Amino acid sequence: MTTKIAIFKGKKARKTIHKNEWWFSIIDIIEALTDTERPRKYWNDLKKKITDEGYFEVSEKIGQLKLLANDGKKYLTDCANTETMFRIIQSIPSPKAEPFKRWLAKVGYERIKEIEDPELATKRTHAIYKAKGYSESWIAKRMRGIEVRETLTDEWKKRGAKEDTEYSILTAEISKAAFGMTPSQYKKFKGLKRENLRDHMDDLELILTMLGEATTTKITRDKNSKGFIPLKQDAKEGGEVAGSARKDIERRTSKPVSTRTNFLKYPQNKKLLKDK
Repeated sequence: MTTKIAIFKGKKARKTIHKNEWWFSIIDIIEALTDTERPRKYWNDLKKKITDEGYFEVSEKIGQLKLLANDGKKYLTDCANTETMFRIIQSIPSPKAEPFKRWLAKVGYERIKEIEDPELATKRTHAIYKAKGYSESWIAKRMRGIEVRETLTDEWKKRGAKEDTEYSILTAEISKAAFGMTPSQYKKFKGLKRENLRDHMDDLELILTMLGEATTTKITRDKNSKGFIPLKQDAKEGGEVAGSARKDIERRTSKPVSTRTNFLKYPQNKKLLKDK
């Protein structure tokens, strides 16, 4: 486990990857926002306050992770992921915490509006990709791919698949049949770590991904499949349709469809996606 440093309000805060996401040192964040000379005591008092306010699961969402200290040794330190860290910040009565509280209120308001009008969420996603430097034609394919994916996962949910674990297995079946690689193998192939694989696919890769998932949806609906095992077979068959198309393209062009090129490889984009 590697300890990295984040700059938080001009001060250093330790962070590390845990459960495939960033976790931050709570006492470092508290020290940055409060200037307290006793951040550990402040955190103990704050934890009790948060619990009294009704956030009873706070202890369950805090993890003790080994982080590098100033003496060069690693010690167990209370850490939290981004979501829990924001909840903790909301309870800090400090002027320095106010900008974060206002930002959280704004984000919460935007999410409520997006639930009322899903088109707003689509516009926000488009704007994010545009700001990162993606072309309009690529964004159009990526946005369509998101719709295709959501349609498929809706079918999986209705037909008994469990989110996270089984969705991952079903997705891997499509990817293996379509590209000869699972998503994790594909990310390694492209030199990616925590980044979203599809954000680093080119046009053909995105189109074939859509083809595999859209075909899987149709097969599942036509067969009225229910339960994990039948859905897994559907995923394999849907992926094979995309795989056949990929092989035909490769035969006709004498070039592989899957490419190691990704958005991070372009120098102007490395800074944009750093620690994404």
